[in-house]
This record gives sequence, C-alpha cells and structure tokens, in this order.
Amino acid sequence: MALIEARSLVKAYRMGDQVVRALQDVSLDIAEGEFVAIMGASGSGKSTLMNILGCLDRPDAGTLRLAGEEVESLDGDALAAIRNRRIGFVFQQFNLLPRTSARDNVELPLVYAGVKPPERHARALAALQRVSLSERASHTPAELSGGQQQRVAIARALVNQPSLILADEPTGALDTQTSMEIMRLLAALNAQGMTIVMVTHESDIAAWARRRIVFRDGHIVEDRAQQPQTDVTVSA
Repeated sequence: MALIEARSLVKAYRMGDQVVRALQDVSLDIAEGEFVAIMGASGSGKSTLMNILGCLDRPDAGTLRLAGEEVESLDGDALAAIRNRRIGFVFQQFNLLPRTSARDNVELPLVYAGVKPPERHARALAALQRVSLSERASHTPAELSGGQQQRVAIARALVNQPSLILADEPTGALDTQTSMEIMRLLAALNAQGMTIVMVTHESDIAAWARRRIVFRDGHIVEDRAQQPQTDVTVSA
C-alpha cells in the first residue's frame, strides 16, 4: 500500500525579480515500510519536497495523499493535526529544548496532543528505551553527546507512533562513527516496519536506504532500488 502518493507537484518561490521553480511536475509513490534516501545539490528541490511531504508547506499545484488522505488543501489546524498524528521529524540540529530533560523533550508531541502526564511519562520512557537511552532520561542536552542528542530526537519522533519518519540530514552534525550508529538505528527501525524518508547529500549515508531518489533542477532524475547496508547491529 502506498503511504505517500504525490502527483504532478509544482512549487515555485519568488526571490527578488526571479522565480525559482523548486518542484516541476514531480510524481512519486512511497510504500509503507520503505526506506528512501533523497539526494541532490543545494537548490535541487529535495528540501522543498520534504517540506511538502511533512505538511509544512503546500504545493502550488498537484495532489498529495498521505495514508489515503488528501492533504494539500487542508487548513493549517488540520495539517498540524496530521503532522502530530502521522509524522515524526528528525532534524540535523536536533532541535531539543536546552534546559529540559531528555524525557521532557520526548514528551513534547504528547503535550501538544493533550495526553495526560502519567501516560506521557510512560510513553516517553518507552520511546527512550527503544533508542537505548532510557538511563539518560533525566539528563539535559548539554549532558549528552551529539549522538545521544540525536537519539533523543529520534525518540521524540517515535513517541506518537507515527506512520512516517522524515529525517532531514540526520547525521549532518555528527562525526563518522556516531553517524554510523544513528544509521544503524534508523535501519533497525525500518526493519521493524517504520517508513523512513531521509534527505542527505552524503552517498555513504544514502547507501543505508533501500531506494535512492535524486533531484536536479526541480525534477527527479534518478529513482532506483538499491541493496542497503546490512550492518544493523544497534538494537531499536
């Protein structure tokens, strides 16, 4: 079953006197359980696509269905509800609250969803356990390494049990060894059935995905299956 169905997406931005055509008639399907890497140079359209898939932006034309629900015409509140219910986000810079514990950072989506504190606490701890970080639940980001901070961010993305994780350069702020640890974790989550769409400019990171899509000038110029890295040694 297709989790994402995008048809003829068009998106343009005006920059001064110029019109930048970020997406030009882009169509693709992403099935449940896929692990997709999206690549391309700066300005190729990959980040614009990610923002549209994440219901953070709207296309100028075309249609987008997420789990069968047409989303491009929904209002802001409805889009926010879909983001909180169906999508987990992982960012390059972690986006953690600096004076807040790991557990409280993971709980944030549940706060927005109106979940009561006892259930929030239990679900946050379970998500931290899933990324092998439950023993650091009371630590603030300053007390965690970069890799541990990204694990907290992944736990936060998982806590609402989304159908899709969107990861934007998830290893961009990490050293090589820590990057591999994060990719093993994402690969392990995918092996458990989680759908992951990841933007990266690094070929060795994209190699962990099962499918690679390459953008150039707002168009898809490559879309192919690949044999992924199989070193999935970190428990999720």
